[in-house]
Parts: sequence; C-alpha cells; structure tokens
Amino acid sequence: MERHRKIPVMTPVIDAKSLNLTFTTKDGPVQALKDVDLRIKAGDFVSFIGPSGCGKTTFLRCVAGLETPTSGSLTVNGMTPDEARQARAYGYVFQAAGLYPWRSVARNIRLPLEIMGYSRAEMAERVEKVLKLVDLEGFGGKYPWQLSGGMQQRASIARALSFDADILLMDEPFGALDEIVRDHLNEQLLKLWRDTQKTIGFVTHSIPEAVYLSTKIVVMSPRPGRITDVIDSPLPPDRPLDIRDSRDFIDIAHRVRDGLRAGHAYD
Repeated sequence: MERHRKIPVMTPVIDAKSLNLTFTTKDGPVQALKDVDLRIKAGDFVSFIGPSGCGKTTFLRCVAGLETPTSGSLTVNGMTPDEARQARAYGYVFQAAGLYPWRSVARNIRLPLEIMGYSRAEMAERVEKVLKLVDLEGFGGKYPWQLSGGMQQRASIARALSFDADILLMDEPFGALDEIVRDHLNEQLLKLWRDTQKTIGFVTHSIPEAVYLSTKIVVMSPRPGRITDVIDSPLPPDRPLDIRDSRDFIDIAHRVRDGLRAGHAYD
C-alpha cells in the first residue's frame, strides 16, 4: 500500500506558476483562474479570500486534482496533483461535513482508512488519536445527527486527518456556523495546526477569520481569479482571540480590504 511521502522543509509544498483554468460552458468559455503564481512552504497556514466566484475553491480543487488547469504548471509535494492524490498527500474538508448518517462518528472517520486497507488495530488507534486532536473524545459511538453543527465539522476534520497527510485543504468549513461557534472552532483549528504542523490551505469569505488563522493570506480578485496581494502575517503563532484588537491585526485586515478593492478595480 502506497503512503504519502515526507518532503524537505525548504521544498515548496504547493507551487503554481502562470496557472490558468478556463471552463467550457453552453454560454461560452469562462476563465476561472488567470496567471496564478503562488508558492506555499511546509507548515504554512494559507487562507484564500475574495468575492464569490473569484476562483478560491477552484484553485483548491486544482491542488486536489479535482480540476485540470488549462495551462501553466502546478506541483504538490513535488508531484502532479493527480500523483499527489494517488499518494494520499492531502486531506480535504468540504463546506458541509458530509458525514454518513448511518455510520457512527468513529466509523465515518474510519472510512478512508478502510478504503486504504489499514488493519483494524491501526484504524482503531488512528481514530482514537484524531478524536482527541479535535476534542471529540467519548463521541466516537455517537451518530452525526446527535452532534451539533460545530461538532460535525470537527468530525469531518478528524476524518481528513485520519491518514496523517502532510496537507489539509479546507473549503470554507465554518461558513454556515454562528459567530460564537466559529470563533471557538478557529481557536481549536489554530491549536490543531500548531500541534500537527500540517500545511493548511483554507478558503474563507471572512477577513477576521483569514487574518486570525493565517501565516499567509492570498487575496483574490473577481473572475477571472487573479491574486491581487499575498500578505505574510507578522502575528505570533500563539494567538488569543483578543489579538483581533491589536494594531498589527487591524493593519493586516485593512491591507486585505485594500487588496479586495484593488481586485474589483480590474472591472
């Protein structure tokens, strides 16, 4: 059974050069991504922010090998996205938790491990480990309908972490949750990132969420999706929620807003 492979820290985990993607529709071609250049290092937490339809999710899907760019180059762990997908180099968390209601939480988390052929003993060990990581110890025997929305998303994150991929791709996982739950999950996700040192690609529409979570913020324009700014955050890795009142946080948030306005200027 093939496992994902570790890569040197200095090698870009995700490397996009002059990336373009045009969809063919019945109304004609639609360019979703235009001349995207981006390098993401191991251990980065990168948020993608921009208006609806700007290509945030499309770029994430290209990284995951779920969409094929029209031109340019894209490597993931030094491989093509298809090779990286086959090597289980990433876990993917969607907007909806996507848990099977007839499976318990533990059996939902086990699903990718079953597909990948892990032994029963190793599956049990990994499920226990990731339940602890996402603070769901004792809930493995529950069913999704017995959990809150926030707990379901944590179970979805646990499933993506179960096979210990180097990269975690997250497509606006907290967008449907209320602000209090979202703040709590932001804190938990930041702790999980510090504990696991994963490379995370995170799509969001929330400026405060992007600034709070990220080491790097990628600001994108309306379609065709272009990068208008890449912001390296000066915030420390350990970030209490009240850091959002700090001068550095506010300055980064203003720069993100400026980047979003600059993107609209292309129109």
